[in-house]
Amino acid sequence: MTAPIIRIIDFETTGVEPPAKVVEVGYCDLSRLADGTWEVGEPDSWLCAVDAIPPETRAVHHISLDDVIGAPAFNALQLLEQSSHCAAVAAHNMEFEERWLQADGVMPLICTYKAALRIWPEAPAHSNSVLRYWLEDQGKLALDHNTAMPPHRAGPDAYVTAHVLKALLEAGATGRDMIAWTREPRVFPTCPIGKEWRGKPWAQVDSGFLQWMTRQADMEADLKWNANRELTRRLESA
Repeated sequence: MTAPIIRIIDFETTGVEPPAKVVEVGYCDLSRLADGTWEVGEPDSWLCAVDAIPPETRAVHHISLDDVIGAPAFNALQLLEQSSHCAAVAAHNMEFEERWLQADGVMPLICTYKAALRIWPEAPAHSNSVLRYWLEDQGKLALDHNTAMPPHRAGPDAYVTAHVLKALLEAGATGRDMIAWTREPRVFPTCPIGKEWRGKPWAQVDSGFLQWMTRQADMEADLKWNANRELTRRLESA
């Protein structure tokens, strides 16, 4: 039987959502070995042809139009076909990559950001780079720093995310759990808004403020969900 493989992907793009285009694709495979441990493979990446790169996005990944001369255009179907042997596809912010990949319903998806929020609510932050160093300081992650550089390039970022995913699995998160969490809103460890309540655990946030959050038409959906989740918890424990 072939060992299960989770393919971790990362996209560098010309903007935050389509019609912006993917300018670089990176992936790194995480394979389960016969003894039940997980092994991170070598990352791979390639540039994709685009017709423009705004300076504000070029300032993040530093890819220029000269770099992509002669490169093929991004092809989501081809990437999915190349990943069809994998048990799942993962990304640190799958909501972002999914805007271009369009794999929901085609392959199981894992968002390591959403999983990290649940498994390590005490982390100082949950970005790819912060988790990398925070886990490394605790001896829960070890990677090759040269392979992980430079940040904000698709191959190195996929490599870092693969190690974060490995740490999540070693912390007890299962693939099935993480696939389910990916379909749900983000679970924020603390309330991220409000002059008085920002940074406080949800259990300490005033019920009136939580109810106010749920009534705001322009409130982010994930924030409303977290407020409703805490209100429901209080009702069930009353």
